[in-house]
Amino acid sequence: MLTKILSVTGKPGLYKLISTNKNMNVVESLTDGKRIPVYMHEKVVALSDVSIYTNEGDTPLRDVLKAIKEKESGNKVSLGAKSSGKDYFNYLEEVLPNYNKESVYTSDVKKIISWYNILMENNIDLEKVVEEEETEGAEGEALDAEGEALDSEGETSEKTSEDVTTENQDNTIDDQN
Repeated sequence: MLTKILSVTGKPGLYKLISTNKNMNVVESLTDGKRIPVYMHEKVVALSDVSIYTNEGDTPLRDVLKAIKEKESGNKVSLGAKSSGKDYFNYLEEVLPNYNKESVYTSDVKKIISWYNILMENNIDLEKVVEEEETEGAEGEALDAEGEALDSEGETSEKTSEDVTTENQDNTIDDQN
């Protein structure tokens, strides 16, 4: 699900991907439910692609959100917009003690907390999100343990590129007749 939750540069809040077109995507605001077009020249980031700098590398945003959810027992974070930068960093240190203090800024922490609150307001289950992302491939298709695509019955697809080419040629011959 985090693969379908988007942040659009220049627009506040989070958006759910509704449909994809050649030149644009249609997204729905999680805040007010309005649908808007997002064109290909606009910068869009899926939350599944976001990570936080730590001293050991990067930590995926979903892990940080899960840690916040555990700390808050599923409730919203109580830090307000008027809280100081020190308050935000103290909070982040409680949920992610090894964050990189030189690379993470106050605006980043504010955005993470804002995103978390929006996700909780919309009852987006972070546990379900992790399970879905682990079982989907890059194109959204189900994968088996070896990473091979599964068909609708859960069987590994045995088609090769030669099979597909032969099928396409057969369809072309049938269409001409």
